[in-house]
Amino acid sequence: MVSHRHRGVRHKTRAKYKKSKREKGKPTVTKMLQKFKLGDRVHINVDPSLHQGMPFRRFIGKTGLIVGKQGVCYFVKISDMHSEKTIIVHPVHLKLQK
Repeated sequence: MVSHRHRGVRHKTRAKYKKSKREKGKPTVTKMLQKFKLGDRVHINVDPSLHQGMPFRRFIGKTGLIVGKQGVCYFVKISDMHSEKTIIVHPVHLKLQK
């Protein structure tokens, strides 16, 4: 019997990382190759089928500002609680704000 509770990075995420039946499977190529400009406002909408560049579960649903690029991924500046944070996110997990 386990004497302590295991708490991995993805614990308590069963509902957050669930896709509907219509969305199951890998992301489309257009979603993988989407481009953003510096200063664009984006929503963090995690796609659980791609683990690369996935932000931490606390940042799901937040809106941020693109401030830079590193390889394929983008630097997104968000406000978390009372502080500004910069996270690295793959474009599959981002959606442009209209």
